[in-house]
Parts: sequence; structure tokens; C-alpha cells
Amino acid sequence: MSVTPEIRPGVRLGIDPGDARIGVAASDPSGFLASPVETVRRGKGDLDRLVALREERAAVEVVVGLPVSLSGREGPAAGKVREFAELLALRVAPVPVRLCDERLSTVTAEAVLRDRGKKGRKRREVVDQAAAVVILQHALDSERSTGRPPGELVPTQNRTGPRRTSE
Repeated sequence: MSVTPEIRPGVRLGIDPGDARIGVAASDPSGFLASPVETVRRGKGDLDRLVALREERAAVEVVVGLPVSLSGREGPAAGKVREFAELLALRVAPVPVRLCDERLSTVTAEAVLRDRGKKGRKRREVVDQAAAVVILQHALDSERSTGRPPGELVPTQNRTGPRRTSE
């Protein structure tokens, strides 16, 4: 008889940070299912809104999608997301922020929305939220299958030294 690992209880937020918009998703309190929440415009006040969403939903963790190439390498976009995640981690501490591989999340989200008949502008309005759902659902499923928190924990203290851009 196989035992299914337990997932930690509590709402999680999923974040898909882009240059213009930030998609936000949230899980149910059991950590089973991710759903879209909203799209936050990048710029002044974006971190404030994410902190408010974390507080409103009493999220116990924030999962941020980390863009890596299909080969697993990190480029300039990943560096920007790491910096964003570090700023967010400082703002929501002691709530943990985790970086999770988001390979193909936007492509997957676009395909799902296209299959559901969303076209053009309507699809662009929700694709960031849908990508956040894909990222968060993958993280939840990963934890459920492994019994371990997903991805990489973002430190809340300032780091010194060169930033690592590839593994």
C-alpha cells in the first residue's frame, strides 16, 4: 500500500511576474486547487497590491514563477524575477516566498484559453492570471507527489557577492 505525501495546509499565492503585468492566482485552503485572482499592473504600487492580496487571503506562502530556458539555464529575465522575488520576500516576511520553474506556463495558459474560446484582447487580459494558475498548480502537485515544498526558498536577508544566473 502506497502512502500519498501530505501537503501543508493553507492558502498559497501564485505569481507570474512580467514586464507589464503580474498574474496572481491563489489556492484553496487545503492547497489542492489553484484559481485565478487578478492581474496587477507593473509599476508603482505593485508590491503593495501583492502584499495586500497576501494579507486578504491569509496566504501561508507565495510561489513566484522563475523563467528558465528549456535547457534549464537562467537568462536576464530570470535575474529580474529573482530581484523581484527578493523584494517581495522582504515585504511579506516571515511568510516564505519560493521560486518555481515556470517553463512553458504562458504557452500552456494561452493554449487553455484558446481552447476555451477566449480570443485576442479578452485572452490577453487574463493570460497572466492563467499562467499564475499553471505555476501554482504545478507547485501544489509537485508538493503533493514529493512531500516536499516546491522550488527554491527566497532569502529575506540582503545577499552579497555576484548574482548566480545559471546553474
